[in-house]
Amino acid sequence: MAAKHLGVRLRQAVLVAGELEPLARRLGLELGLGEPFRDPGVGEFGLANVVFAIGDCFLEIVSPLEAGTAAGRQLERAGGDGGYMALFDLEDLASARDRAAELGVRVVWQIDLGDISGTHLHPGDVPGAIVSLDRSEPYGTWRWGGPEWTGQTGRGAPGRLLGITVAVRDPVGAAARWGELLGLEPSGEPPRLQLDGGEVRFAPAEAGAVEQIVEIAVALAPEVRAGRETIEVGAARLTLSDL
Repeated sequence: MAAKHLGVRLRQAVLVAGELEPLARRLGLELGLGEPFRDPGVGEFGLANVVFAIGDCFLEIVSPLEAGTAAGRQLERAGGDGGYMALFDLEDLASARDRAAELGVRVVWQIDLGDISGTHLHPGDVPGAIVSLDRSEPYGTWRWGGPEWTGQTGRGAPGRLLGITVAVRDPVGAAARWGELLGLEPSGEPPRLQLDGGEVRFAPAEAGAVEQIVEIAVALAPEVRAGRETIEVGAARLTLSDL
């Protein structure tokens, strides 16, 4: 039986790093990724970044360039590198924005362009990460991945972004809040949200630990994965499987 189409995809998972270039070089080599896109637009947030295309999804690393950034505060709270943000591509973004407004979730940044719209939600209202509600047009393109993906679909390195795990103090409550925003119903124990082609899992945070993305699941070509199970990135890890 074919999986139910949900109209919600995890298109981009984001790590935050104190030093951008060493981590970018390491992950580029270890994941067999191509040359990343560097988005000058993130300078608005006091950041530098790299964005790697994996299949038709993306792995981003951001790093603060100045004091007082949200990314810098996350590094301080967590004591180092780790998970930071999740960007979802929704076919019905208007309804998701309406749900966020009805729930009183604060919007920290919003944009509407001809080929993409984005809505960053306040992490104080959505436990565990900065969540971005986006809509690509045509669906499947992704301006945030660079010119090759702006208004068209490009080609990433062989692989797939399979999902993320978010460690929070209240996994059931967090799953419910994320589900309300994305228009999805949590299921399972521990709770998870099933997406088109992936999932978001919620796990209990360790005592005293910062709520954050602690795992990004990626499928790689077997020759690239080479039997490895994980790659550690500070408080987060990449879990690897064969494509």
